Amino acid sequence: MRFLPTAARLGHSLNTRCIQNFAYSTLAPPIVETLQNPPPSNSLITVNGHIKSLRYSKNVGFIDISDGSSSKTLNVVFLSPDKVLERNRFKVGQSLSVTGRWIESRGKQAYEVQYNLDNPEHQIKIMGDVPEDYPIQKKTHSLQFLRTLPTLRHRTSTLASILRFRSKVESHLTDFFNHNHFVKVTPPLITSSDCEGAGEQFQVESLKKVSSKGDEFFGKPANLTVSTQLHLEVLAQSLNRVWTLTPCFRAEDSNTNRHLSEFWMLEVEVCYIDRLQQLTALTEAMVRHVVKAMRSDKASFFDLTEARFNKDEAARINERWETVLSPEAWPSMTYSEAVEIINKVKCKGRSKGRMEWGDSISTEQEKWLAGEYFKSPVFVTDYPAEQKPFYMPPSSEGVLVSGKPTVSCFDLIMPDIGELVGGSMRQSDHNKLLEEMKRREMNTAEIDWYLSTRLNGSVPHGGFGMGFERLIAYLGAMENIKDVTAFPRASGLCEC
Repeated sequence: MRFLPTAARLGHSLNTRCIQNFAYSTLAPPIVETLQNPPPSNSLITVNGHIKSLRYSKNVGFIDISDGSSSKTLNVVFLSPDKVLERNRFKVGQSLSVTGRWIESRGKQAYEVQYNLDNPEHQIKIMGDVPEDYPIQKKTHSLQFLRTLPTLRHRTSTLASILRFRSKVESHLTDFFNHNHFVKVTPPLITSSDCEGAGEQFQVESLKKVSSKGDEFFGKPANLTVSTQLHLEVLAQSLNRVWTLTPCFRAEDSNTNRHLSEFWMLEVEVCYIDRLQQLTALTEAMVRHVVKAMRSDKASFFDLTEARFNKDEAARINERWETVLSPEAWPSMTYSEAVEIINKVKCKGRSKGRMEWGDSISTEQEKWLAGEYFKSPVFVTDYPAEQKPFYMPPSSEGVLVSGKPTVSCFDLIMPDIGELVGGSMRQSDHNKLLEEMKRREMNTAEIDWYLSTRLNGSVPHGGFGMGFERLIAYLGAMENIKDVTAFPRASGLCEC
């Protein structure tokens, strides 16, 4: 299996020119394009955006506008402010279209747009007004307050930059998988199976009864997926290597800073592998590739860090990226070794808080292991079988502790956030899989379609899932996962 360290240029030059020509000929250039590729000095241009700030003196006025394409604003300068403001009642938040002269700036920006009221070619048009109590003003707003403004909060520099960053990360993930011959697939979001077996599903029902189909619209109870893994396994058997980035849904009655009821999951399934280390190597290569690509993209890194009012946050972003890109391979340890380290080092002989073998590793303990003990992302492998789902096979070396079996699985633990990725080898033997399902008293008839894959040329395979919002939160140094998704959904939270 080969992992390419860098992304190739997208598309052929001819296709690129066609795309660019289309954009130039049919769409008004966004502010980011105007700033990156300035038009000739003294040319007449039109710019569009929302007013971020407004200031003026006796002789000159300034309007900073943003259209969301960049953390940078574009400066509009107007002379005779008394006359201009007499005709236009500008307010922060209004959307403007400004036509004026593109000139070199005397301020911090290289260029600015100069509006002259006496020039008939120049124009300022208010496209959309705002009320007097428009809540997004040029001051620091808490992220908690902004969550109460679901339709406006993305006008702020920080949250807009996170959405742009999220888009870039997805693009680099696509590059990584394309170069390593993965096929992106679209598994269903409606399913009759519970992949995780935890019962945290949302049921799907029709508001109108369909008599021809009986009591159930789909002929049987159906739910929103908690993970697309089982369907990905089916597709991997035909396509070898598959991945997807899809929404998943879990009815967890919790409102923490790291859980959502609707979230996006990146999931991967790979055939013809027989060692867990192949999956951990793939995981490490994927995360490193994204961060290295973002680090090389100076404009995107600047866009993310300059959008922060608190410079400590920008420093934290840089620190986390450096941690991911450390030259040493990320450490790996078994669950049993993790328990031993936690008890010997973190607990320091105290009976209170000590772990028993078989206990779940808490989020606090995960953060301590990665952030303080290893100071690095770290893989924890071979968890107790009773903690994990039915499809995970026994550990490759048959690890037994006190007669309790472990399974061939891993979690990737990150400093500050805890678990980011979880994966495992998959049980490819039909009889062993069926035996485990019966031991757990599962209804095998409901998942017979999944079992059938083990009777039709099954191959050794494995895979993993990564919470996309958790990756964005970690790399973007955001403390609450609700602030890295456009419209967060959680228990008691669905405002629009």
